[in-house]
Amino acid sequence: MVGSTTAVLRVKFIGGAHVDVIVDEPDVSEDELVEHAIAALSHDDGVLRARHGDRLVVVFARGVAALEVAPRGAVL
Repeated sequence: MVGSTTAVLRVKFIGGAHVDVIVDEPDVSEDELVEHAIAALSHDDGVLRARHGDRLVVVFARGVAALEVAPRGAVL
């Protein structure tokens, strides 16, 4: 597999706010990328590097309440 895989994640915070971020990694499938994000945020000291627009965002696991993956294809 060659290239970069991208996934859009909605990060919901403990305080109720949410933000949509983009994560990407080279040479992995989308499922592996999502599993990496889940693993990174499953520990209190975990962090996830992502993008929001053209800004780098670092999400710290301690404030995350939920993580949603953007649907693939049409939503019916």
